Amino acid sequence: MQESLPTTQNQDSVFADTTVVDSVTSAPSDSVDAIGSISRGISEAGELLATGQFSEFWNKVLTSITESTAGFAPNLIGALFVFLLFYIAYRAFGSVLRRFLRRSKRVDLGLESLLMKTYKIVATVFIGIMVLAQFGVNVTALLAGLSIAGIAVGFAAKDTLENFISGMTILLDKPFAIGDVIQVEGTYGVVEDLTLRSTRVKTLNNQIMVLPNVHMVNQKVINYTMLGVIRVDIDFGIAYKEFPQEAREAVLPLTESDDDLHPEFDPEVVVTKLNDSSVDMQLRVFLKDARKEARVRMRYVEKIREALREADIEIPFPHLQLFIDEAKAFEETPLMQPPMRRPPPAEA
Repeated sequence: MQESLPTTQNQDSVFADTTVVDSVTSAPSDSVDAIGSISRGISEAGELLATGQFSEFWNKVLTSITESTAGFAPNLIGALFVFLLFYIAYRAFGSVLRRFLRRSKRVDLGLESLLMKTYKIVATVFIGIMVLAQFGVNVTALLAGLSIAGIAVGFAAKDTLENFISGMTILLDKPFAIGDVIQVEGTYGVVEDLTLRSTRVKTLNNQIMVLPNVHMVNQKVINYTMLGVIRVDIDFGIAYKEFPQEAREAVLPLTESDDDLHPEFDPEVVVTKLNDSSVDMQLRVFLKDARKEARVRMRYVEKIREALREADIEIPFPHLQLFIDEAKAFEETPLMQPPMRRPPPAEA
């Protein structure tokens, strides 16, 4: 009898452990039972409605609502508590992360925007998984399913992944940043935003041009802002009978007292080419703000034209002269015959 007591105690401990395990795993099974009860209630209510038993149908609906509320109430309260807890942590950590990124000298606006968007997506998925876990959802199986789905989506969304990798390349290599003035495929504009998939450029027509990131990596991009100073070249021409120095003296005074020009670089007028019918010249000015390049160019084109007219300097235009030395093929045709003269009027 003395030796049987430990056995009884061990059995009691085993039963206690089993009770603890059952109590731990009861929450998921309760959620599953509640979902099954709701499904059965909907099925039975549908049968009652189909047979025309409307009073029994409404009673069944009310009973199902009451039972589902009682079954889901504890899990719903727990899920709500978990959501509020993680949402507050998400907002607090996001605020700290944003301040840290803005104070960092190595992180520009584009990289900050990309990191914050990535943080938002990851945090939303994590909070959603934690909330679903309160309803008895198998988180491990869910993550495994998401991994398989992610692989499938990765193969299907090959272009999206290429744009994402290209966006990361742009942020690390920094060929341009938000606010820079660039030219891509002959289009001039200001970089407005850099997302996971595309780059948004604001053109001179106040339009937003959306370009895939892989396109920005593979195409030729001219950055007017990277060096801080930009030179603008305005082409014009004068006739061969004119003197380039006189044209230079007429054009250079136009640049005086212009606040858009950089004070450390002097404007100049140079001869660039002896063309077929003109002496090509160029006014070169340096700007402090690259975003004013188009505006300054158009303004000086008009000023140069008026200055040359006031200085009585001819602005040539393309023309063609045709000389026919021998035209034997036309000798017997009316084209080479002298014009016929009209007979004088008869005297009255």
